[in-house]
Amino acid sequence: MMHFFKTPNIDFISKRKPAYVVSALLILIGIAATIIRGGYNYSIDFKGGTSVAVGFKDEVKTEQIRRVLGDAGFGGCEIKKFGGGNEYLIYVEQQKDVSAQDVAERIQQAFHSDPAIAGYELRQIDTVGPKIGKELRSKAVWAILVSLALILTYVAIRYEFIFAVAAVAAVFHDVLVVLGFFPILNWEISLKEIAAFLTIVGYSLNDTIVIFDRLRENAKLHRNENLAAVMNRSLNETLSRTIITALTVFTVCLILFLFGGEVIRGFSFAMLLGTIVGCYSTVFVASPIAYEYYIRKGIGTELKMAKRKK
Repeated sequence: MMHFFKTPNIDFISKRKPAYVVSALLILIGIAATIIRGGYNYSIDFKGGTSVAVGFKDEVKTEQIRRVLGDAGFGGCEIKKFGGGNEYLIYVEQQKDVSAQDVAERIQQAFHSDPAIAGYELRQIDTVGPKIGKELRSKAVWAILVSLALILTYVAIRYEFIFAVAAVAAVFHDVLVVLGFFPILNWEISLKEIAAFLTIVGYSLNDTIVIFDRLRENAKLHRNENLAAVMNRSLNETLSRTIITALTVFTVCLILFLFGGEVIRGFSFAMLLGTIVGCYSTVFVASPIAYEYYIRKGIGTELKMAKRKK
């Protein structure tokens, strides 16, 4: 296996308190941004409304479309370019007593009345009711909570309960940090972003489990070392693997973010940031939480999971 560091000897555990401060600041900034924005900017998937995919014959700018639709009474709509040509997605929030077909007809009339728009074609019309949007938002929250509960159960059985708490705290930390950047940037949250958050949970957990496995092995092999030394050894021995994995995922996510287009921008950004935060939390959140518990209990290196068979 390729290694970035031949013999790394970084004292990660001693740097845990500054890391706590960094994590707390990132989470608090995200919470403050959410309060200032008045909540998260949910997409049509959660708010309900109508989306219309339009293809234009000639090149049309977003500002021109927004002006035309604003004159037609859709000033608050969202416009996103997608695909390789002059194709746009237009999101219109749910309006009382206005059907999706009515929205599509008013959009067609607006485009038809503007001489600057030579030709267009409505490619697709989708609608989401407000009740469905509320149900989807509820299910998205439950999906994340259930996944965290299953992680807690699995890690508690495989290792120890405190390590399960540490793993869940790490993935919860990752989701909170990434989620906090969306109100900061005023980007919307759709089902695609929820999928990204769940992926981040799995990615971060995978890294954490690798470190816990190595910690269990080293606790058996180096019983005479103190807990900080054993944890630092485990973190350093898995450092190359952590960085290589993170760089691989980061590269793919960066390409998606730069060239994937507007439609998956939020998804690719969440994955991009989640890769960095997930790598950070496995080193500076998960293991230090377990370390704090053992130090306060005065248990030393007598890890229960070190006495278990794999």
